[in-house]
Amino acid sequence: MPVEFLSDEQAARYGRFHTDPTPEQLTRYFYLSEQDHALIAGRRREHNKLGFALQLCTLRFLGTFLSDPTLVPASAVQTLATQLHLDSTVFPDYRRRVSTWYEHQTVILTHTHHRPFDDFQAFRLIRWLYAQLAVSTVRPSVLFDLTTAHLVSQQVVLPGVTVLARLVARVRERVSQQTFEGLSRRLTREQRANLEALLWLPEGQRLTLLEVLRTSPTRVTSPALHAAIGRVEQIRAVGIGEVNVNDLPESRQALLARHAQTAWAQTLQRMGEERRLATLLIFVQHLERTATDDVLDLFDALMTTLALKGEAKRRQERWRTLKDLDQAALVLGDAVRVLLDTDIPERDIRRAVFGQVGETRLREAVSTVRELASEDDDSAPQALSGSYTTVRRFLPALLSVIELAGTPCAKPLLDAWRFLRRMEAGGRGKPRWSEAPRAFVPRSWERRVFPLRGEVNHQAYTLCVLERLQQAIKRREVFAPSGERYADPRSELLQGPDWEAARDDLSRALGRSLDPGVELDLLRTELAAAYREVEENLTHNTALNLEVREGHTRVNLTPLEAQQEPLSLLHLREQVSRRLPPVDLAALLLEVHTFTGFAGTFTHLTDGKAQVRDLPLSVCAVLLAQACNIGLKAVARAEHPALTLSRLSWVQQNYVRAETMTGANARLVDAQADLPLAQSWGGGEVASADGLRFVVPVRTVSAGWNSKYFGAQRGVTYYNFTSDQFTGFHGIVVPGTLRDSLFILAGLLEQQTQLDPREIMADTHGYSDVVFGLFTLLGYRFSPRLADLADQRFWRLEKDADYGALNDLSRHAVNQRRIAEHWEDMLRLAGSLKLGKVKATAVMRTLQRGGSLSGLGRAVAELGRIEKTLYLLAYVQDEAYRRRILVQLNRGEGRHAVARAVFHGRKGELRQRYREGMEDQLGALGLVVNAIVLWNTRYIGVALGDLRQSGTAVNDEDVARLSPLLHEHVNMLGRYDFTLPDEIASGQLRPLRDPDSFEAFLAQLP
Repeated sequence: MPVEFLSDEQAARYGRFHTDPTPEQLTRYFYLSEQDHALIAGRRREHNKLGFALQLCTLRFLGTFLSDPTLVPASAVQTLATQLHLDSTVFPDYRRRVSTWYEHQTVILTHTHHRPFDDFQAFRLIRWLYAQLAVSTVRPSVLFDLTTAHLVSQQVVLPGVTVLARLVARVRERVSQQTFEGLSRRLTREQRANLEALLWLPEGQRLTLLEVLRTSPTRVTSPALHAAIGRVEQIRAVGIGEVNVNDLPESRQALLARHAQTAWAQTLQRMGEERRLATLLIFVQHLERTATDDVLDLFDALMTTLALKGEAKRRQERWRTLKDLDQAALVLGDAVRVLLDTDIPERDIRRAVFGQVGETRLREAVSTVRELASEDDDSAPQALSGSYTTVRRFLPALLSVIELAGTPCAKPLLDAWRFLRRMEAGGRGKPRWSEAPRAFVPRSWERRVFPLRGEVNHQAYTLCVLERLQQAIKRREVFAPSGERYADPRSELLQGPDWEAARDDLSRALGRSLDPGVELDLLRTELAAAYREVEENLTHNTALNLEVREGHTRVNLTPLEAQQEPLSLLHLREQVSRRLPPVDLAALLLEVHTFTGFAGTFTHLTDGKAQVRDLPLSVCAVLLAQACNIGLKAVARAEHPALTLSRLSWVQQNYVRAETMTGANARLVDAQADLPLAQSWGGGEVASADGLRFVVPVRTVSAGWNSKYFGAQRGVTYYNFTSDQFTGFHGIVVPGTLRDSLFILAGLLEQQTQLDPREIMADTHGYSDVVFGLFTLLGYRFSPRLADLADQRFWRLEKDADYGALNDLSRHAVNQRRIAEHWEDMLRLAGSLKLGKVKATAVMRTLQRGGSLSGLGRAVAELGRIEKTLYLLAYVQDEAYRRRILVQLNRGEGRHAVARAVFHGRKGELRQRYREGMEDQLGALGLVVNAIVLWNTRYIGVALGDLRQSGTAVNDEDVARLSPLLHEHVNMLGRYDFTLPDEIASGQLRPLRDPDSFEAFLAQLP
């Protein structure tokens, strides 16, 4: 192909019947109307009538005519022959006269109002392509498909594949060149020089300035934070922060930034001048945002570390002084006993206390208690009290470089921040400490910050500002306008004209009425029916008990018993596993590629091309190296050009990234969904979410502490999503451990497979009423496995409704008025999430004010209380529902066991320093596990067919309880051989293993 971005498969199916039309397609495109019959009746011979009809329907279906009109599927011929009451065997006679074909095509074009692809249509298409590329950056292959669909919808006859491909490539190249030229023209001579200087190696230095600036911090120390702030200053010194690039689509900016982040300086130098300057311009602006985020990440991590160390020291000091506190308490106890002795006259009490205890001992005891005893619930002031010297190392730079803004409730804190900035700046306008803002100081800090009236302890004041600032940044009450992850999430919500224009469509897409009364009536009916059902079945529900504790009704639910496994199921599992052929993981990946083509979705970072010789081989090797955590050297082969270390490193840098892995994973998930066996396990409507945890032993700011999972080290959680077909359809890397169920919502909204799970199961992870409310607004059902069922509140909408024995349990009433008042804002929030305007993980920050829920947040929580109550009533009522949750969660845990077996290298520790590297490597792990699941499902289906053919009875109930999460037959160790037998490479299946062989017997041994 002259145009390399088209795959062979894509070119082969263009304008042709690459598969037989489905029954639905035959009904839609190959049905002849009365006008069609009238036109066809004008043909004299039967073969001309049938050929004319086939050309007519081919044009409607493919958007073009075939070079040989007789190359159509037999099903299409038979469908039209039946409608025309003709014998389909006459069709081959249509091949005799080629001139008749073209005569028929002219008549058909007039009849269907299709237009040929002439110069005018090419001009219109070019304008359309320019419009598409102005707002998005789709890959060339995707753009080619979109262009084909556009021409078909406009009833324009498709041109030849090379004509259209060249046109798309030419327009895309022109748009790119115009973009580069337009961006570079916005730069002054000085800015151009500064950008060019990033790529040159200064004399006596080992690294270019570009390499220095794009290296993120990895250590959590005060000097590291100071260096990170200096990095922001260096980036700003390039002087291009004010260049306006808002007219360039975000996706295009992300693509240019990603390329500049990974490319060598020499690679950038070899670019054309306009392209090089445009790429560096976008990248440096992106770098300023991410560097600001790095500073705030480090600031948060450092303050947390200081607080933890201070708290450990405080506790140690507390234990050390506990004996002194006890002695002082005993002295005071003796004094109080004398004070309470009623036999001693009041006028003699003082003398009696001094006589028995001693005035000096009593004063010393009072002083000791005052010094050692703490009346504050918040230990932060004391924990941070010794951190001022550390803070001073980075504070001046932080105050001068990082710009902060905030919500109205954060104004007192920001006033204090600006006060410290003026104090640090010094000079004639330097304020006095007596002028320091005080409104933000909480009660726990007051005694330290203001020890005496009119006096301010400047060290305690500074620490208080930083501690309050850390908490406010987490809640995004304070945000960094120049940051990316720490920017204001509220600004991303749909609002004003944008919301007005999208309101009706979004409400329909969400399945919600704009009238809150309608929605509340539906919820009222549903909730009342659920309460009545539970109340009516109380006598039959042996697992549910209502207990009265502390004057109120509590729920007590008997745990589920283990589900019995019949002998037929155990026998079936054994027979299936003994038949699965042994396979090396490298060969498994290549085999999965032969029938899915998943490796073909990996395209180059810059030009979108996938046509590199033996690219699937290199991609599979890189994926295996990352998934097994063994590094590229373990899979590199110097004798094979596609497996040399330099080739693999180049492929990893330019092809294997989050975007391409998402596309490849979607292809595997979709292939699994098409298998009949997978459909017997589930339809894709149900999924579970759980975290897989990894220790990160290297220095990084992208890991967190949790002694339960990571011991004395830090780690990350790979929060992944498992469908009821055992495939993983999304994953999110979370520093430390999960604390917020909104990561689940983020996964559902961001996943890009054909699956559309509407119900999600999860363990208890920071769920709340707000989470339930957001899930139901977006049409999802949230089904967590609750560990504290007895402490849950059940809510009602009707205060006077009679629910019998459940009346006390449902004593809490939902505030309907609050829901009605904020209903449109709730839909606006849900619509913003649906369209991806705001990230799900940032939503809680949009719903808070001053550390508590805003009015909108409380309204979402009220709706969530209704949804949570419906969930609880179903949970306590339906044993099958509880078991379904358990089964799905077990599937997720089974995937984790396979992932652990795959990720065996380097003690199973994740050794990536940067978040992007973590996401890429764990994405590769999820992709490889999906390949194993798909391969197993395919061969389990073959094994079941073999069993049935041999006369073995196979129960459908047992098949539904099989699992493709097997890996004993997959070799993941040793020398990795990336070769396939010719018959397997051509699409044939491996022979099943003989279940009676000695090797099969050994495979069953533990």
